[in-house]
Formats: sequence, C-alpha cells, structure tokens
Amino acid sequence: MRQIFARPAATLLAAASIAAALQFAAPGASADTLRIRYSVALLGLSLGTANLTGTITPDSYRLDASAKLTGLGAVMGKSNGAASSAGAIVKGRLAPATYATTAANSKETRTVRMAITGGAVSGLDVSPPFEEKPGRVPLSDDSKRNIVDPLGAVLMTVPAGQPLLGKSACERSIPIFDGNTRFDVGLSFRELRKVSGKGYEGDVAVCAARYTPLAGHRPDRKATKFMTDNKNMEVWLAPLEGPHVLVPYFISVATQIGTTTLSAEDFQVTAGK
Repeated sequence: MRQIFARPAATLLAAASIAAALQFAAPGASADTLRIRYSVALLGLSLGTANLTGTITPDSYRLDASAKLTGLGAVMGKSNGAASSAGAIVKGRLAPATYATTAANSKETRTVRMAITGGAVSGLDVSPPFEEKPGRVPLSDDSKRNIVDPLGAVLMTVPAGQPLLGKSACERSIPIFDGNTRFDVGLSFRELRKVSGKGYEGDVAVCAARYTPLAGHRPDRKATKFMTDNKNMEVWLAPLEGPHVLVPYFISVATQIGTTTLSAEDFQVTAGK
C-alpha cells in the first residue's frame, strides 16, 4: 500500500482531521453512540458485511465505516474499504470538515483525503490519482462547493421543531462529492413502515431515491445511463431522538446485474448522558 502520509498534502489533511476531531469533541456535550452492522446481499445472496459506528451530538458528528466482501462476494473478487467523516451540525444542517477513505481490490488500493471548509473542498489528496478517461464531464470549482462527503451523507439532519419521521425525513437533495465525481441523491417520502430487528423496533421513514450525475462522470457509459434512469432505489431511515437525526436501516438499489441490499442485522444506539 502506498504510504500517503509521506506526501506533504496528505500530511496537512491528516493534521486537519486531528484538529477537526478535537474541535468537535465539545466537553460536556451529550453524544449518542451508534453501532450498526449491515449485511450486504445481491439477489438475496450474501456478499459480505458493512459496519457503521459513530458519536453524534446535536452540534457535531464523527462517523467511521468499513466494508468487506465474504463468501460469494470474496469469490467474485477481493474488495474491502474503510472511511471516516467528521464535522458540525449547524442549524439543523451538516457542516462537514474532514473525510478520508481507503478502498482496495485485487488490482489496487486507493486513498482519498479531503478537507472541507464552509461547504467547499479546501484540500484534496488522491493516491494514486484517478485515471483521466475520454468523454468525462470535467470538474469545475463549482463542483466542489456546497457539498457533503459520501459518508457524512448517510446522516440525515432534521431541523428542530420538525418531526423526525415523516416527509421531513426524506424530502431533500444531497449534494455529494467523492473526490472524483459530483452527483446529487434526491430523496422523496413514500411511507412509514414498522420494523423489528436486533436493537431497534419501531417506525422507519421509507424514501425513494434518485441519482443525478453532475460532473466527473462519463455520460456515454451504460452504467451511468442505467443509474440515472433507475427508479428502483430506496432507503429506510431510523430516528436518533437525542441529536435529532436519522440513519439508514435498509438500502435497496437495482443494478445492472440485480438488486443489491444493505440490511441492518444489529442496530445499537447508546443515548448520551
């Protein structure tokens, strides 16, 4: 694995991550601790597991995620990854500060580190860099403004005074930049549904999801066209009462080879004191 910390830009971003973690660890703040284990499946067949952990207060958040293919997934190809994200919650909206992810498959390992200030990317290091492809919609400076990172995007904030479960949970467009592409994920409310599983029993908000690529993508790719036209995507959101946010309980996405699902097998939230 390439040692990203040997590069000056990455070192500065690592320092920014540490500073952000200290800044958002406000003494005396009541923080909910989140631990979720998801099963990942394709056409009902297990591909592996994913884990989401974090600490969330009404004013800040820190999230860590990891995923690993096992069983059939491992047969299809070695792949695993990890990511972290931290930032503030200001007036019911995310204000991301740092994001880092490392993803590995049988061919390569890539690390992305990003610093975000005022909703705009203020530092970015990608190692190794993404290969430029012909026909790719170029990224502009505007593509890196008013964005959230892919991991922070799983945290759905709801302004104070509005109910967590209902239309306020879903009705939004999430502007995501992952270091290479800029796209929106639009959510719209479908219904409330009762679920019962290990660690959580109650209502979830079921949201329809749509994907809109804006930059960094190749419009002529079949996968891009498929996902842009894809109407078979939804996410179920479970509430965290303390910080007044929601997190995914279940995700379903139709792909060109079948429906992929992410289902919470163990959903644990420890309320802050």
